[in-house]
Amino acid sequence: MLLLKQNKLTLALLSAGLLFTTSNALAEESGSIAEAVTEGKAQVTLRYRYEFVDQDGFSKNANASTLRTRLNYRTSRWNGFSVFVEAENISHVIVDNFNSGAGTSPPGKSIYPVVADPKGTEVNQAYLDYNFNDSSFLRGGRQRILLDNQRFVGGVGWRQNEQTYDAVSYTSSFSNKAKLFVGYVWNVNRIFGGDVPAGDHEQDTFLANLAFPIAGAGKLVGYWYDIDNQDAATFSTSTFGAKWAGKVGGDEAKFTYALEYAYQTDKANNPVDYSAKYYRLDAAFKFQPLTIFVGFESLGGDQNRSGAAFRTPLATLHAFNGWADKFLATPNAGLNDFFVGAKGEFGKNKWTLVYHDFAAEDGSGDYGSEFDAVLVTPINKHYSLLFKAAFYSGDTVYPDTTKLWLMATAKF
Repeated sequence: MLLLKQNKLTLALLSAGLLFTTSNALAEESGSIAEAVTEGKAQVTLRYRYEFVDQDGFSKNANASTLRTRLNYRTSRWNGFSVFVEAENISHVIVDNFNSGAGTSPPGKSIYPVVADPKGTEVNQAYLDYNFNDSSFLRGGRQRILLDNQRFVGGVGWRQNEQTYDAVSYTSSFSNKAKLFVGYVWNVNRIFGGDVPAGDHEQDTFLANLAFPIAGAGKLVGYWYDIDNQDAATFSTSTFGAKWAGKVGGDEAKFTYALEYAYQTDKANNPVDYSAKYYRLDAAFKFQPLTIFVGFESLGGDQNRSGAAFRTPLATLHAFNGWADKFLATPNAGLNDFFVGAKGEFGKNKWTLVYHDFAAEDGSGDYGSEFDAVLVTPINKHYSLLFKAAFYSGDTVYPDTTKLWLMATAKF
């Protein structure tokens, strides 16, 4: 009965979204199915990465050398329809002294820290689009879903095997730059691959996100993420939230800020009856070519109850709470993350420096601190390099960890 009600609600909201579809004409289309296929576009991407991890508590350091080869093809449109298919392979090359996690490595690899890049080959995306016009489309199949800043729903794009969703979704952009997304997800293809239980989670999940700009003031985002994970009950959550982002000033010098609040409860078969809150504050001052930023993020918890903390099971977690990935699961006592940093450019190169101070949200626990740095160097339109480092200083619960990365990307 619950599943029936959920699906009816999903269809109702998808239908409501269609009612707002604008009447803009479609871009030029192919004259036949054969032309749609032959006029399509292909892309090949190679991404090599070396990752080093020195973590207290392990007898060996991790040295991971991995290569992702990705090939995709998109047809042109025919009568509003188009198809996109993407396949990828992750290989371990040169050196593979690391544990790829979640049972994807043999037992002998447990002496190494986890680098969550298991080898394998899979269909990363495969979906059918129907475009009502150039700003509204319905999508069905395996797809990438990236909502807002990916704090709650994302693709975990830093890992070599991306997280994708088996889903039906509707996206519409409006003339005032508002954007609506609604979707129903029946399976999440996680970064560990489909060969292990942790890599493939069946769902009965509904996602809704509406971004609404207000001229001269900022942008308001409202969202509802109703996650029923039928393979990992503790990931079943229902989250309502809103975010306001604004700016003052022009292109040469401006102040930007964002305020966000979310409320979460347990959902469906989650064994823990709980509620938790989320807050985030961001502020940044940009003056060419430098930006100084500061922020505070809080994920609520209860130090006396296991599993009662705010959680984000579909998030791109690497982008938040430090690049050393110490807080992929929220501690029972919650997490407060105060951070400050700077970013800028010299030539075509882009750099970022960030300092984090971590503490418990409930109680007086100290979770340590972290310093992160990254440099992105584009070589030309096809090639780029990335150098990245994370230095976490913690305690017995979260041991000291150093991570270093070198990544090279080629796109054709």
